Order: sequence, then structure tokens, then C-alpha cells
Amino acid sequence: MYENGKIYMGLSDPAKEKVYMYLNQANRHGLIAGASGTGKTITMKVMAESFSDAGVPVFLCDVKGDVSGLCEPGADSSGMQKRIDKFGIRDTFTYRPYPVAFWDIYGRGGTPIRTTVSDMGPEILSRILGLTEVQEGVLNIIFRIADEHGLAIIDLKDLHAMIQYVTENRAEYSQQYGNMAPQSLSAITRALIPLENQGGNDFFGEPMLDVTDWIRTDANGKGMINLLHAVETVKYPKLYAAFLLWMMAELFENLPEVGDPDKPTIVFFFDEAHLLFTDAPRSLVQKIEQTVKLIRSKGVGIYFVTQSPSDIPDSVLAQCSNRVQHALRAYTPAEMKAVRTAAQSFRANPAFKTEDVIMELGTGEALTSFLDEKGIPQIVEKTAIICPQSLMAPCAEATKNRVLAQSQFGYKYNTAVDNESAYELLEKRAAEKAELAEIERQKAELEAERKKLEAEKEKAAREAEKAAQKEAEKKEKEEAKKKAAADKKKERIKAKLESQVISTGGQLLRKGLFGILFRK
Repeated sequence: MYENGKIYMGLSDPAKEKVYMYLNQANRHGLIAGASGTGKTITMKVMAESFSDAGVPVFLCDVKGDVSGLCEPGADSSGMQKRIDKFGIRDTFTYRPYPVAFWDIYGRGGTPIRTTVSDMGPEILSRILGLTEVQEGVLNIIFRIADEHGLAIIDLKDLHAMIQYVTENRAEYSQQYGNMAPQSLSAITRALIPLENQGGNDFFGEPMLDVTDWIRTDANGKGMINLLHAVETVKYPKLYAAFLLWMMAELFENLPEVGDPDKPTIVFFFDEAHLLFTDAPRSLVQKIEQTVKLIRSKGVGIYFVTQSPSDIPDSVLAQCSNRVQHALRAYTPAEMKAVRTAAQSFRANPAFKTEDVIMELGTGEALTSFLDEKGIPQIVEKTAIICPQSLMAPCAEATKNRVLAQSQFGYKYNTAVDNESAYELLEKRAAEKAELAEIERQKAELEAERKKLEAEKEKAAREAEKAAQKEAEKKEKEEAKKKAAADKKKERIKAKLESQVISTGGQLLRKGLFGILFRK
């Protein structure tokens, strides 16, 4: 419950003194831990309500579907009346709803959340996909090539298209950027399959979320509680981790430096936080640690909610200064060790042994340690956590539908948009290339046909010339033959004439001679 710049978290036991968390220290991050059913969700709701009352926007992951009651007023009961009196809040406590905006990566339980592959970038994507250093280098080259060619990688089909494009042109790009083994390109493609199966095609796309839409207040100045419906999302660790990492990186890149403000710019509650670190490579843990450490100066508070502090790497846990530890159950040596580790993370209270109390806490009780106004960790206190003012159970479906219908962001994000990007541009280029190849093929066919016709024409000309020459030779022979026949005929006539002349001449000569003789 918000009280004058601080959050009233509950009463210490046995002193019955109020335990506060200070708003000016809330961006120093925190941890809410405890076994199932010990009250973590109620503690998270109390904090979320208090931040909202202080005008601080909240982002909260609802992994079990039981936090939606924030948008409805709480239900009265005799038990609640006793708690109201116990915490001394009779004059200030009222059952009331809080301003809530529902979000969902899949778009089923709230307004869709989307980002682009380019915006997530190769570094975070490589860590989510578990790529090796060499494969990450290849992915960086793919992003570089896409950027240089104006090919936006918006969704996963764009990334697949880019991988295929680079694979087909690997020889060319390897000369420019260094060797890209086919095995590395294939490994990246295979690594995308689990992410796609987990709903990556819903998360990557447009319109992309503007995270500043989460940083707003309602008309009464209360911080909006942005509730991520994550019941389905947490079933798919890769997608859940991708979302959380992207969100932290996006906030860090877009929010201005504010140092240590009087109150946070926005507070995040990451429920089932262990999913962020399970089987995470060292490089991913280092990235989270770095982001958590630096994002504090942006006025962002991050609160990890999980069953045991051991679920969080020590390097990240060290950044969590405000701690609420609900009961832990220990039956095995490993569990006993986890209890001891959790106890040692608190500043000791001489009034009790922390290790023993952790296992004796009842539902709604916790060990708490918050930073004081000067940023000094307070000693651990056994604390009865105050009751929330909103509904402890999930809200009615009709209420949720009403809230969604009234959301000012439905028009902005509900409808997915498939703008022209790498996939479409590469498809267009491939089609143009195929069309050009077809034109070239047709040109080649026409050229071949032209050459064939030319060859046939030349052949026909040669054959015609040969035939003409043959005909001329034949004609010449015939003419020669005719001439020879004519000449022969002339010779025969001449010979005949000569013979006749001689014969006639002889006769005339004889007649002449005889005539002369007889005349004498």
C-alpha cells in the first residue's frame, strides 16, 4: 500500500512495526522467492498496486492466469476484515480496481506484442538460438548484407530468405566477409525451427511494439499495469527468454538516463524467472547481468519472481537489493543448501536464525529486506504481507473483454501487417532474375533459329548456285553438242556439195571434151 513516497509492505513479527520499501530505491531491482503456494503472487500484486498508486507504470508477467483480478475490486470477507484491522489500514483501505492493459504475444489473451528480427538484432538472437561463436559471426554477416542491400529482416521468413540468399551467393560474399561454411548456415536454419515451433512467427512481425506505450498513467495519474498474459508463452522457454531479453534491451536503448529518481520510470515483474536462465549459455547470462546492472540508471526496476534464489545466477542476484523471501521447503541435501544460501543473502537479524525461519514461514509471511532511504540494506525482518485491494482471484471473462474493448492500443497493434521486406524483395529479385533468364533463353533460341535460317539460306544459295552451274554446264555441253552436230552436218553437206560439184564438173568436162571432139 502506497504511503507518502514509500510502500507499506506489512508488519514485522514480533515487533509489529511497519515494513516499508522506499520508492527512491525501487529501481535497485528485487527478488520475490518462495515455494509454490506461499504467497509470491499476492506479494507481487501488493507491489504492483502500490507502484500504480504512486504513478509508476508496471509490467507484470501473468504465467498462471491468476493476476488478472487487478482490474476488479477485491471481495470482502471476515478474513479480510481481520487483516484490515491487523495492518491498521481501516481508514485508508478500499476495495478497488486498477488500470490494467492486457497484452499477449499470441494475441489471444490481450493486445499482440510484436518486434522485428532486425530490432532484436543478431547478438540477442544468437544467444537465444544457442549459436556458437562462429555461427554468431555468420549471422552478423547475414544482417550486414541485408542492411547493405536494403533488405529489412522483419519476420522469420525474411531471415530464412536471407540465409538462402547468402547460401546461394556464398562464394561471392565469402571473398568480401570471410569464409561462411555451409554447415554454419545450415546450423542457423536448424536453430530457428524450435523458435518457430514455440510461436516465433507470432512474436516477430509488424506493427512493432513501441515500449514507451507501457510508460503511461490513467486520467487519475495512476500508473498503468501492463499485464502480459503468459500462460502459453512460459511453456516455450526460448520465446519467453527472447521476449524478456528484447524488452530489457529495448528499454535500455530508448529510455533516457535519469540516475536515481524519486520513483522509478517503470517497474517489471518477471514471474517464472528461472526460465530465463535454465540451460542459458554463459554469454547469455553475462548479457542479462550487464543489462540489469545498467538499466537501473534509466529508472527501470526489475523484480525476478521465482521459487528459489538459486534459480537466479549469483551475478544477477547480486543486483537485486530489495528482497522478499517466502517459505522454502527442504527435504534433500541440495534443498537444504539452497535454504542456507538464501539465508546468507540477508543482513542478519539477531532476533532469530534466518535459516530456520525460512522453513517455518506460513502462507502470506515472508522474510523481507529492503534498502532504506539512503540505499543501505536493512536487517531481515519476518513480515506479514499486507493484503491487496484488488480481486485476489482471476477477473471475470466479461471484465477482461471490456478492458480489451476499451484499450486505446487495439487499433494500433491488433492487425498484423506484412510489409515489403527481405522475403518479398528477394522473391521479386528471383522472379526478375528468372524472367531475365527466360528472356535471355528466348533470345538465345531466336538467335539460334536465326543462325539456323541463315545457314539454311546459305546452303540453299550454295545448292542453287551449284545447280545453276550444273545447268549452265549442261547447257554448254548441249550447245557444244548441237554445234558439233551442226558442224558435222555442214561438213557432210559441204562434202556432198563438193562431191556433186566434182561430179557435175566431170560430166560437163566430159561433155565439153566429147563435144569438141565430135565437132571436129
